[in-house]
Amino acid sequence: MSRRVRLDVPDEAAGSRLDAFLAGRVPELTRSGWKRLIEERRVTVDGRATAKAGFAVKAGMAVETALPEPEPTSLTGEAIPLTVVHEDVHIAIVLKPAGLVVHPGHGARRGTLVHALLGLGMQLAPAGGAERPGIVHRLDKDTSGLMVIAKTDAAHRALAVMFAEREIHKTYRALVWGRPMPRDGRIDDAIGRSRADRTKMAVHAPRGRAASTIYRTVDSWPGFALLDVDLVTGRTHQIRVHFASRRHPVVGDTRYGGSPWKAMRDKERRAAIASFGRLALHASRLAFAHPVTGEPLAFDAPVPDAFDALVRALRLTS
Repeated sequence: MSRRVRLDVPDEAAGSRLDAFLAGRVPELTRSGWKRLIEERRVTVDGRATAKAGFAVKAGMAVETALPEPEPTSLTGEAIPLTVVHEDVHIAIVLKPAGLVVHPGHGARRGTLVHALLGLGMQLAPAGGAERPGIVHRLDKDTSGLMVIAKTDAAHRALAVMFAEREIHKTYRALVWGRPMPRDGRIDDAIGRSRADRTKMAVHAPRGRAASTIYRTVDSWPGFALLDVDLVTGRTHQIRVHFASRRHPVVGDTRYGGSPWKAMRDKERRAAIASFGRLALHASRLAFAHPVTGEPLAFDAPVPDAFDALVRALRLTS
């Protein structure tokens, strides 16, 4: 049976593409899935069907559709090591290792977090879709840390709304180049697709969406700072883009300028960063109300051993 969906466009979403607006608030379908549904004229805006996925929505508009029944997944489980921090009937909290893609997509048909979850025999919410069962949010491949997984459709729907309404609090531990000033602060720069490279994100880009990042300096020493970062919004590559724009890219982020180690004179530091070989970014805390019971939940995860070893090595050579 299809599920009716009605969404009122909030002020902060004004100007967004219709397909992007829907994908951000009802993640049961990908953006391409919403594009297909719109082009089939199965989505109405203020009561009128539109076939334009790129239609720019305005604040106060009412968007309605019937969400099709999710297809059952055909994916099979794989024996991939994975730490489960918490599990109940509706949700699971897992610790994603760096290097693991969250769900199948172009270039990653096997060996993903979804395959690992299925390999554990975990029930995953079909509402996530055939290739993204249970998935409500993502971490970049090279980012480690905590993720919440939906095991039931009721949990998936509730979590999707909670993410959209910013009711899930996420904190990251990040190692960046330089020392941000002020030591503690907030970055409020809109993020959108880069004009120079459409595969990257950038601040002050055309059609950029509001993005807010709060940070606190945990420690600093010559050349580096260790930060705790709270995401107010959840834009693609938000932490990486915001700090790169302030000339403090995340260590190991070759995509956004975080690899000046290649020109470092200090051989020990250069070797430590080269051997680390990934983003120095870790999702360290998740806090939210249980999507079904309402119970307050909070989970913390220390940085992986390799991350900790990198920090200690850089401190010792400063």
